Amino acid sequence: MARINLLDTRTTNFGDLIGHGKIYRVPPFQRDYSWNEENWEDLWQDILLLHNNPDSSHYMGALVLQRSSTSDKEFTIIDGQQRLATLSIIAIAVIEKIQKLVDQEEREEEKQANQERQEILKRTYLSDKDPRSLRYSSKIILNENNNDFYQSNLINLRRPLNIRSLSKSNQLLWQAFQYFSNHLGELEDVIQSGEKLVEFLTDTIARRLLFIQINVEDELNAYTVFETLNARGIELSSTDLLKNYLFSLFQGPDDLQEAQRQWKRIINTVQMEKFPEFLRYYLSLQQTRVRRERLFKVVREYVKNAQQAFELLDQLENYSSLFIALGNPYDEFWRDTPENPPYIRELELFRVKQAYPTLFAAYGKFSPGDFTRLLKLVCILSFRYTIVSSLNPNELETLYNKVAIAIAKGEITSPRHVFDNLRSVYVSDEKFLQDFSLLSISTRGQKKKLVRYILCKLEADASGIEVNEDSFSIEHILPESLSSEWQQNFSDTQLEEMVCRIGNLTPLEPPLNRQVGNESYPIKREVYQQSVYKLTRDILAEEWTPDTLATRQRGLAQRATHIWRSDFLS
Repeated sequence: MARINLLDTRTTNFGDLIGHGKIYRVPPFQRDYSWNEENWEDLWQDILLLHNNPDSSHYMGALVLQRSSTSDKEFTIIDGQQRLATLSIIAIAVIEKIQKLVDQEEREEEKQANQERQEILKRTYLSDKDPRSLRYSSKIILNENNNDFYQSNLINLRRPLNIRSLSKSNQLLWQAFQYFSNHLGELEDVIQSGEKLVEFLTDTIARRLLFIQINVEDELNAYTVFETLNARGIELSSTDLLKNYLFSLFQGPDDLQEAQRQWKRIINTVQMEKFPEFLRYYLSLQQTRVRRERLFKVVREYVKNAQQAFELLDQLENYSSLFIALGNPYDEFWRDTPENPPYIRELELFRVKQAYPTLFAAYGKFSPGDFTRLLKLVCILSFRYTIVSSLNPNELETLYNKVAIAIAKGEITSPRHVFDNLRSVYVSDEKFLQDFSLLSISTRGQKKKLVRYILCKLEADASGIEVNEDSFSIEHILPESLSSEWQQNFSDTQLEEMVCRIGNLTPLEPPLNRQVGNESYPIKREVYQQSVYKLTRDILAEEWTPDTLATRQRGLAQRATHIWRSDFLS
């Protein structure tokens, strides 16, 4: 991997970056302007500190630029467009304040001096005049959604006719201008004179806001920089980078437009922040152990032209809806297969994502019935392996990855065949029984849903009646808050260890749960007989001790062993 010190890096400031006829382009399809008031406020506070401490400077982070192959004055902004665009907006706000002084000034001499100052600032920070054509060319060219507004309205200080009709990102650009214009107006010591305004921009902002400028030759180097810097926003930047690379492969405008529409559909479905994760699962259909930080390199290796780029986009679009639906049992995607959502909910509950590549591959290759059987298998395997036996999830990931590739190649053709290949991570009945007999799960926070799910399954198996998970309270037989009677049978260590053991938990109607509170066991046992839940009515032991709790839990473990059991065991 390239090291940062082998790249072209140097410390620079906003004034150096923007001067000497240099032009910076945001790639046409890079993210729109997205900074908001929180970002502006942070930057303004940093600028005020500089203003109040004339000898200080402030580091703005790394700026990653790609040099143009045709000109040493032109750069593509790989990372840093939000900061550069915002600093140019501050320059526009300063120029606007000088314009106000021009409008108010009655003395011709001072009026002309401020007009000249304004002209110099415009040429220095916003747009240079070409000596040949005598036309102004902007120093920063934003992406295709923002550039027209930036050039026509902001640089020309032209207020938009209808702010609400602007796109969200253009509204943000205008709000940024208003924010800095308003805050600048509060600096009484600056806004009274053109000279002070010029000094504020050229000394404080242009000279004392520092960047590390990193110049790279191509996108691949840029990706290495992201990897090495581990900068904030890396996921968004790496996604933008991949998108820019794919779009660079399209020749004609029609192809480009079609690709852009397709990309938009994918991102709308998957969401920007989940895209790297989604891409990794997709790439795991072809390769083993695709690391998150190598996504861009992997795509570069096998997507070399427009046709391959379209094929990739088609595939990503095909899988995008499935990816989102695997995390949401209520997704429209499952409308025609109502048997799948209960398993999707279990995947969500068990936080199982290692199986996604296998499920991606099987969705396209298996019949709907076999896909459902596979979902059930994955849930059972995950429950035994992850929830009850707490084994290392890395081994699961490697195996699921291999199975996904084999399904994609047509070497594995059925859920039974999948089970044969996952046999090594199917926890044996003996170990499952042993681990479930000692299982303890907190009934607070996220884990509470898991406890409800387990009790629900155990009750449905005991009574033969389906149970609504939200219809009962989780009753702690040994209560969470103890009266002195309870302390006779349990040591302090046992009290702490056993209160959340599955053998100590049972479903109970909310009114009965409130009634028993932390009463003594004989009183609770009597109330339990009024419950509709068989698991609860079956609590008949003479007293509640560590031994009776353990005995009950072993009985529940035997029940669990056949509830969460693969259909493919002969």
